[in-house]
Amino acid sequence: MLPVSQRGVLGKIAADLERSLRDRVVRGAPGGQRDRRIAGGDGWIVADVICTSGPGDRSFEERHTGTSIAVVLAGTFQYRSGRGRVMLTPGSLLLGNPDDPFECGHEHAPGDRCVAFHFSTEYFDRLAADAGVTRRVCRFRGARLPPVRDLASLVSRVTVGIGGVLHVAWEELAIELAATAVRLDAGVTAPRRAPSSDAVARVTESVRRIERSPETRLTLAQLASDARQSPFHYLRTFEQLTGVTPHQFILRTRLRHAAARLVTEPARVIDVALDAGFNDVSTFNRAFRLEFGAAPRAYRREMAAVRGA
Repeated sequence: MLPVSQRGVLGKIAADLERSLRDRVVRGAPGGQRDRRIAGGDGWIVADVICTSGPGDRSFEERHTGTSIAVVLAGTFQYRSGRGRVMLTPGSLLLGNPDDPFECGHEHAPGDRCVAFHFSTEYFDRLAADAGVTRRVCRFRGARLPPVRDLASLVSRVTVGIGGVLHVAWEELAIELAATAVRLDAGVTAPRRAPSSDAVARVTESVRRIERSPETRLTLAQLASDARQSPFHYLRTFEQLTGVTPHQFILRTRLRHAAARLVTEPARVIDVALDAGFNDVSTFNRAFRLEFGAAPRAYRREMAAVRGA
């Protein structure tokens, strides 16, 4: 059984789709697609895609401009390309190759919602090589990955991210999703090597840098570049050595520093949150409660009582 929080998120995702479908009927408009960019960087983009097409809408041939991986969150649809015709269901991944023509259709029921990850060819080929796929130009062999166990954790992170339950490091997630998809499609095992002494030194330098200034805006691409590694190798090495991803390490370092300030200084919660690197106090409150089991003000009171005892 799904946790209550995730059941609620899935319900909200489905409700947003149903609302879009009802609005389309009220307006008497033909089916269409709405894309909302969530995040992006050099060579990658993530978008929230809601499609309101149904059985009465004609499908049109489109073309992938780069490599695409779409995580299906709600609804169903048919996808046809040169690699065959497949049905996409929640939890499955649509795999699109650069310049490939395709058609999507809703012959039996209207609407779907996906989170689409788009990669430039150069960026994706580099990720594929890092993941152990040796083809010079990486193209997916299949058009779909079904909702298998190896994808469950990644799909769950996409779900809670789009549902607004937790802040998601989309850059890290894009890399992990791409590497997993290309390995599963190619049938290769994830490469595992013990980190070299040089790699350990570079991760150590990153950790010390984050600890000194956790509020600094640092992207995975920046950290990897400074460590002279590809984002894929840096992410894998950092997690292998520390047990958490760079985003998780930065978040928890910020929260530790903020907790210390709350106990030792009379600063306002909003000031502590912004100084720690959070964009707004609501995000800070949610993350703090998850990490320490109490809201910042309650935590401050509890710690003051302990100190005064």
